[in-house]
Amino acid sequence: MAVLGLEILPHDERQQLLHGLNSLTIDFPRDQVIHGLFEKQVELTPQATALVFNGQSLSYSELNERANRLAHHLIGLGVQPDNLVAICVERSFAMIVGVLAILKAGGAYVPLDPSYASERLKDILADASPTVMVADMSGRIAIGGVVSSMTIVDPNLFEDTIQGTKRNNMESISSSQLVQNPHVPGLTPSHLAYIIYTSGSTGKPKGVMIEHRGVVNLIHRRPESFGISSSSRALQFTSLSFDHS
Repeated sequence: MAVLGLEILPHDERQQLLHGLNSLTIDFPRDQVIHGLFEKQVELTPQATALVFNGQSLSYSELNERANRLAHHLIGLGVQPDNLVAICVERSFAMIVGVLAILKAGGAYVPLDPSYASERLKDILADASPTVMVADMSGRIAIGGVVSSMTIVDPNLFEDTIQGTKRNNMESISSSQLVQNPHVPGLTPSHLAYIIYTSGSTGKPKGVMIEHRGVVNLIHRRPESFGISSSSRALQFTSLSFDHS
């Protein structure tokens, strides 16, 4: 008998190592998109704290309303499923608002770190070719010498209903409607959620496309793996351009 045919481990131990300790099967809602899960949590705990930053906090309801105002504006700009929207925002409430808004509008976000070298920003934008960018002042400065033709939206201008109504400039949509969850026809879990670009160490940065369903699967796995509950607090220390999936 060849060495290749020898069984090093007993059958039971082999099964335990390969399947018992490595069981990753989990049921998750296959008809859900990322922001749909967030909106369900808003309904369950609207006044619970969702974000804390620099001594300030936002409830789930407040975060959802800010994201909705920006999302309606993005929809008005023509954003729809699988459209790429760049986001270049420093760490803040606006960063999370921007990501949620892009997803709610049906788009897929392309994260750009304001600290990136201009050459990397140029390469990513040239490859992704987004027509809309969500950027705060630091983002505008970072891409100032890189981008010439792109609609740039500041997420900080949608913090309240009055500003949101002015910025959307749509008489047919009332201020109360602007804080409602947008409905995007045809959006499914198989649509893109975001694109993460590689470091480009072997050449140009390459975009990795991530769909909603993959992230929804991950979201349902994490609480079990790390013992996360409604009373847990999570410190977010990685860059927005880091992919946890």
